[in-house]
Amino acid sequence: MPVISPRSRYPASAGTVAVVDDEPNMCKILNKILRAEGYHVVTYTDSREALEQIRQAQPDVLLTDIRMPEVDGMDVLKAVKRDMPQTQVLVMTGYGTIDGAKEALREGALDYVTKPFRTDELLLAIQKAMEHKRLVEENISLTEVIRRTSPADTLVGDDAKIGEIRAMVDRIAATESAVLIRGESGTGKEIVARAIHNKSGRPGRFVPINCASIPENLMESELFGYEQGAFTGADQRKLGLIELATGGTLFLDEVGELPPALQVKLLRVLQEREIQRVGSLRTIPVDIRLLAATNRNLKTAIDEGLFRTDLYYRLNVINLRLPPLRERVGDIAVLAAFFLERFGRKMNRPDIAIAPDALEALKRYRWPGNVRELENVIERMVVLSDSATLRLPDVPPDILGHATPPTGFAAVAIPAQIDSNQPYLSARRQFESAYIEKLLERTEGNVSEAARLSGISRRSFYEKIERLGINPHLFKKSS
Repeated sequence: MPVISPRSRYPASAGTVAVVDDEPNMCKILNKILRAEGYHVVTYTDSREALEQIRQAQPDVLLTDIRMPEVDGMDVLKAVKRDMPQTQVLVMTGYGTIDGAKEALREGALDYVTKPFRTDELLLAIQKAMEHKRLVEENISLTEVIRRTSPADTLVGDDAKIGEIRAMVDRIAATESAVLIRGESGTGKEIVARAIHNKSGRPGRFVPINCASIPENLMESELFGYEQGAFTGADQRKLGLIELATGGTLFLDEVGELPPALQVKLLRVLQEREIQRVGSLRTIPVDIRLLAATNRNLKTAIDEGLFRTDLYYRLNVINLRLPPLRERVGDIAVLAAFFLERFGRKMNRPDIAIAPDALEALKRYRWPGNVRELENVIERMVVLSDSATLRLPDVPPDILGHATPPTGFAAVAIPAQIDSNQPYLSARRQFESAYIEKLLERTEGNVSEAARLSGISRRSFYEKIERLGINPHLFKKSS
């Protein structure tokens, strides 16, 4: 019979640990150690009984021996990961059976401890497993929130191009192939990535990473995690985002902004299917499906030496291009109705509608911010109007007057005089300088706004003005 420690004696947040070991003395020792740390503990000396009853205990962490009679630890591991995938599994093994522990890692175990073990090492492994379980639950909760609040699990629209993308998502979802999703900002690249994951059947979670939003000096530790003491301030072990995505899908948004040194490390992850935390010599196997997205031309980035060719071909197994909203004007009415229903329900105004003249004004606009911009405009109109029907005066003035400037090269005039006798690289530098200076002049030295108009990330824009020797302060108007 299992030995159960009353949960009521311990803090509810301590967590439950199930121990499976055919040695009664080992179960008693582990029970005593873990109870002293405040964990709720259930132990089994019969692995067959554990398989039958462990579901009732619903442990946060399972600690199981590898070598046991009748039903070994590998069978217990597989059953728990199949029936209770959120439960984190640690395996115990002797020094002579390390290969069995590595096989357990490939089957989904989080880590292993070797017998005889030190108490502090065991408790650290349990603590790490509890942290991992908490992160799993937080991510699942966040995923549910995002799913309820995001525009859709897949793209909304009746346009033939959107229909082709939906069909492609259905076709590729169950494969392991990498996917590169291209499209302007706001076209729905992450929505497509989530749809691929949701239809993939992979039991793990969807972990999105915006490569442009993480400072370069923190990127490696965020992606790969680190060990305690790896650097100043690393007072405890931290799991990386790639490790958290194992069994699920890793989505790298704005992958073109990944620094070159991290590109090499990511390529190794894709080739070897393993990672190495910062400050550790040990490799950890990972099972991830990689999806990536970019609004940059990666072939141009390759020519400029900013992106690795070998990584590009690893990512570009399947290529999806999302059309900008201006290429599917017929979907503006569909999307507007979708967002009206969403915000109307959220604001307890379920019958709100839009008048034909207001809808026509939305159709005439070019939507440089694409679907995301349309969503924001509809929300603003619903919030600011008290009427049951949104009319032309409710449409924001910048939409009516087409005041919002286009993005990219259309945002400024191309220099009329470029010397065609000079080398290509010199001509490109001349054009880039004139282009960026025009943008900075237009935005009065506001680099963030100039980057937005250009359609590239702020970090890339800063790199360009530094490389070209342009001082944005010269374009600011004196007060």
